[in-house]
Amino acid sequence: MGSRGIPHGRTQERRLVNFLDSIKYNAAAVYLLGDMFDFWYEFKLVVPKGYTRFLGKISELTDMGVEVHFFIGNHDIWCGDYLEKECGMILHRQPYTCEIYGKEFFLAHGDGLGDEDRKFRFLRSLFRNKFLQCMFSALHPRWSVDLGLEWAKHSRLKREDGKEPPYMGENKEYLVRYSKSYLHTHPNINFFIFGHRHIELDLMLSRTARIIILGDWIRQFTYVEFDGQQLSMNNYIEGETKL
Repeated sequence: MGSRGIPHGRTQERRLVNFLDSIKYNAAAVYLLGDMFDFWYEFKLVVPKGYTRFLGKISELTDMGVEVHFFIGNHDIWCGDYLEKECGMILHRQPYTCEIYGKEFFLAHGDGLGDEDRKFRFLRSLFRNKFLQCMFSALHPRWSVDLGLEWAKHSRLKREDGKEPPYMGENKEYLVRYSKSYLHTHPNINFFIFGHRHIELDLMLSRTARIIILGDWIRQFTYVEFDGQQLSMNNYIEGETKL
């Protein structure tokens, strides 16, 4: 949300809010796996403008007792405590392993996991550097937030049609390679679920392990649902009623 490279941003936010509203009475927990905002930077007493519908709906869910887990992505690295204190979210800055209804899940945004791109890893280290974050915080939000939004827009639009590269195959997808390697030392994992790549992927890694890459909420509007027995990837169609 908030991207200057997406022309239908308000419609996109409304669709996400409508989806969250449609599941609020059935969901035990919601996991948001990062890059929910194209650029989010918290100052001590200031947060970015906008997102009121989304943040209001999240607050409604947490007030109802629904757990909402937020995994920090490479576009919203700079979260402080606002989302936790004001909206009731549970923030995760590292991959998170948990058991849900007897199944073992490995959940993460996915950036930095097995990616050997030196430029990306260098930028990632800069963005996470505490000293540089303090220096950036010294800028007035009028300039710093505008700079961040323009950087994110440029990053998106420099790709062909603004889209992520398509699926590259098991041997080239770094999240697949990472999951396979992790599985060697943690064979009890049943589901690896990631964001970050913005592609839809549902792949069996072994007889008992499966990797899911969640797609996006720009064009695909995909989500994963686990009912305690079956895990499925679905597309949210606004106005659709589940029987």
